[in-house]
Amino acid sequence: MNNKIFNEHTIIDYAAITFGAAIMAIGIGVFLVDAKVVPGGVTGISMSLHYLTGLPVGLMIWGLNIPLYIWGVKELGKEFGIKTFYGFTLNSFFIDFFRGDIPGFSSIRLQDSETIKNLQQNDFLFLILIGAALLGLGLGIVFKFKGTTAGTDIVAAIMHKRFGTKPGTSIMITDFFVIMIAGLVIEFKDIAGDRSAITLTLYALFLLFVSSRLVDTIIDGFDYARSVDIISDKNDEIARIIMDDMSRGATAIKARGLYRNIEREILTTVVTLKELSKLLSLIKQVDPNAFVTISNVHEVMGEGFRRRI
Repeated sequence: MNNKIFNEHTIIDYAAITFGAAIMAIGIGVFLVDAKVVPGGVTGISMSLHYLTGLPVGLMIWGLNIPLYIWGVKELGKEFGIKTFYGFTLNSFFIDFFRGDIPGFSSIRLQDSETIKNLQQNDFLFLILIGAALLGLGLGIVFKFKGTTAGTDIVAAIMHKRFGTKPGTSIMITDFFVIMIAGLVIEFKDIAGDRSAITLTLYALFLLFVSSRLVDTIIDGFDYARSVDIISDKNDEIARIIMDDMSRGATAIKARGLYRNIEREILTTVVTLKELSKLLSLIKQVDPNAFVTISNVHEVMGEGFRRRI
């Protein structure tokens, strides 16, 4: 039974990573490469090399990730995983596939479609927003299902292990320098077209912000519940209302109020967004002077709440 559940979860994980890698590849290969707006990391370096040499972007992403992957396995152990290799290999394949750079599939070339060309000429910002959304959505799905696309994630993990550097800081610094270098390449090759290299660099920084926010949203999820802490002289009555009128659980935590130096209880409960206004209204009816704090909740595991994927 356990093996069956394990196999089902494994199949779902790899299917989701495949789907995420494909979405991410469309964002990069179809929307961003020919727009000359470069994301950070290995993808950004590969796009810069593509502008210099004309070699396929996906192939270079894969080639640059191989030594990073080997380094990651040595530094972080075998648990670093086959999902990482699977993730960056599929992402590399899909980028070249959608761009028609794989032999036998040269007729695909989605970047040459009328829609993409029209967006490049008439609505460049919207083109970049779509590319950023697809990049962030795809990468978020890959991360959500325990995969990665290697690149600067490996460098960040190793830097964290060796020097205690925060991964987010390492990734942001690395991506910033990659974007700056890409801007210099675009300026040097004089391929910016109607827009200056500085303008494209600013678009790239905007892309980095939007896609990273989307990754966080996919991983953490949209807030769908609130944790409520209540301090009141009528905690027992409020607790009964929470349990009887709202059918929610509540927990009393012993504490000591330093201002008045008295022992008291903090009542804590978790409710959905729809239930929050009702709870606050009931608390106000029982004790208008109650002290209430509300916190965002991304995930709840337990009776009465749906589990996120």
